[in-house]
Amino acid sequence: MFISPALAQDAAAGGATGLVMQFAPLVLIFIVFYFILIRPQQKKMKEHRSMLTQLKRGDRVVTAGGLVATIMKVKEGSDEIEAEIAPNVRVTVVRGTIASVIRPTAANDAAPTKG
Repeated sequence: MFISPALAQDAAAGGATGLVMQFAPLVLIFIVFYFILIRPQQKKMKEHRSMLTQLKRGDRVVTAGGLVATIMKVKEGSDEIEAEIAPNVRVTVVRGTIASVIRPTAANDAAPTKG
């Protein structure tokens, strides 16, 4: 029933230094998560929002459902866009469901062929 002197010592004997050493790994983990996960995701969201605001008639887009469509009408002040998914087949698409814009490659941008 005797308690060893090492186990009986107070855990806070280190004072303020011990407290800082306990929180240092948590702060370091948060900093790493910020630069690896949070910051790139915020940058990607900002680029996506700017892409959605720059949509115009004639753009080819891919929706979140995987449909490839051509924008026929952009309704200003509304989240709805009219898009054509096949000849004479027009659907209304919510602006936020557009995943990306397909940019056509110019003839000069094509990779040179060896031959």
